[in-house]
Amino acid sequence: MFDKVLIANRGAIAVRICRTLKSLGVSSLAIYAEDDRDSLHLKAADQTVSLGSGTLSDTYLNGKKIIEIALQHGAQAVHPGYGFLSENPEFAEACEAAGLVFLGPTAQQMRLFGLKHTARDLAEKASVPLLPGSGLVSDLQEALAAAENIGYPLMLKSTAGGGGIGMSLCYSASELEQAFDKTRQLSQNNFSSGDLFLEKFVSRARHIEVQVFGDGQGKAITLGERDCSAQRRNQKVIEEAPAPHLAESTRNRIQKVAEKLMCSVSYRSAGTVEFIYDVDADSFYFLEVNTRLQVEHGVTEEVFNVDLVQWMVQLGQSTLPDLDQLAAPLKPRGHAIQVRLYAENPAKDFQPSSGLLTQVDFPETDYLRLDHWIEPGMEISANYDPMLAKLIVKGADRSEAVARLTETLQQSQLYGFETNLDYLRQLAAAPDFIQGQLITSSLKNLQFESPLVEVLEPGTQTTLQDYPARGGYWQVGIPPSGPFDDYSFRLGNRLLGNAESCPGLECTLTGPSLKFYRSCRLLIAGAPMEARLDGEEVALWTPIEVEPGQQLSLGKITGQGCRTYLLIDGGFDC
Repeated sequence: MFDKVLIANRGAIAVRICRTLKSLGVSSLAIYAEDDRDSLHLKAADQTVSLGSGTLSDTYLNGKKIIEIALQHGAQAVHPGYGFLSENPEFAEACEAAGLVFLGPTAQQMRLFGLKHTARDLAEKASVPLLPGSGLVSDLQEALAAAENIGYPLMLKSTAGGGGIGMSLCYSASELEQAFDKTRQLSQNNFSSGDLFLEKFVSRARHIEVQVFGDGQGKAITLGERDCSAQRRNQKVIEEAPAPHLAESTRNRIQKVAEKLMCSVSYRSAGTVEFIYDVDADSFYFLEVNTRLQVEHGVTEEVFNVDLVQWMVQLGQSTLPDLDQLAAPLKPRGHAIQVRLYAENPAKDFQPSSGLLTQVDFPETDYLRLDHWIEPGMEISANYDPMLAKLIVKGADRSEAVARLTETLQQSQLYGFETNLDYLRQLAAAPDFIQGQLITSSLKNLQFESPLVEVLEPGTQTTLQDYPARGGYWQVGIPPSGPFDDYSFRLGNRLLGNAESCPGLECTLTGPSLKFYRSCRLLIAGAPMEARLDGEEVALWTPIEVEPGQQLSLGKITGQGCRTYLLIDGGFDC
């Protein structure tokens, strides 16, 4: 039995592991980098130790330091979570050599499945269906020759790594020629391996994966499948279980071949076998094995009512019941959907965001499972994966789960910097998602209309105001606020069809320059001010139609007064 387990991770998964350990009566030892000191996983842990400051190599990827901390503070095991060192065989071996139990698969299993071309060999031996592909190609000429046999389109893929990095889609020999050196260099830079291979590309594909748990003694069980087809640049955005619109015979076959593959290597702990599903042919093909807990494991836990982290800990301390005994009552019930909430700006090609979180509000319902690590007042660093939270909803069936997801996203609010929350709201309303018809290329065609208004130039003392705004605090020395010329402010809102209280911008003497990312109506009220939309002069006190990409430039006040108001339909949300 373990007294203490070190969690070699951060964020939402670290919070989750802390809570599971507590339910088992095991103490949790959490590590953290100094710029991560406010993360909620530190509040959830029984004991915390700083890794110091520096790069990832100095902190969360410093396996030697992590093992030293575990030994110094009396931990008997290490849980790697996902990401970082979770699929690092050298770290797993170093833990075992130091007398620590590594709560995950063996180092040998990581190596077998860590390289995609060796994983294909194992899958072939286990009679798992494979897409036409090649072995490792040493140079461009060998790749071109192999491509002629496979046929275009095809994927040029790095054998190492993951996360959609080191993959190029090629529709012709010329595209393969252009992509070869670039993909090889990208693979070398990210995974210290430039080895590449080719694989046939399925145009109308879904991404289906099977959750597996093995006892390390030759026995493994499956816990249904997940659909992870909602992807952007090969990164998953929405995951759900069970996979919708999958024939029962296909569902059974895909689980059986996944189980057979993992049994063939005596797989230990939690793992996932991923498949490409050809929608038109109703056929599936092996993609890869993830030798760790997946980010999306929560949807499987919700429909099967299990705790995979608990199983991993119990397996490590030899208290896990026999897998046949565990599998006997396992039946999926209901439907679960997960969305990944990221600190990123969809209006700017999803570039990462960072800064101070000023507000974090999620609904409290019995059908929402919230895995997160954030709270108001936290400074979010750009040094880590931008995922802030995983929102998992469950319903009696898929239609109820979809409705609950929509409601949950509408009731969630995050302020301080840009997130993908509005993007998730639009995706959840997309007909293909509602009907369960998403394929891996669907998100390329999603036209996101952002509510973002970008400040190009701030102007002089431009502030956000509403009416009647703050009041009732004179007793503590804070005067009332609100628009200086509240008559013009309220009249402008009424002319635009807004409530008088809708927030707007108050411009003093000179105004800002703004870029709009969605279609909207706006109105300029108050003191007369220079105003141009894409260089064309516009009138005050008149509703103006604005299209995505247009820029509004407000200049100097040209008449009496010193306050001008920019109002937008629905008001500014800030």
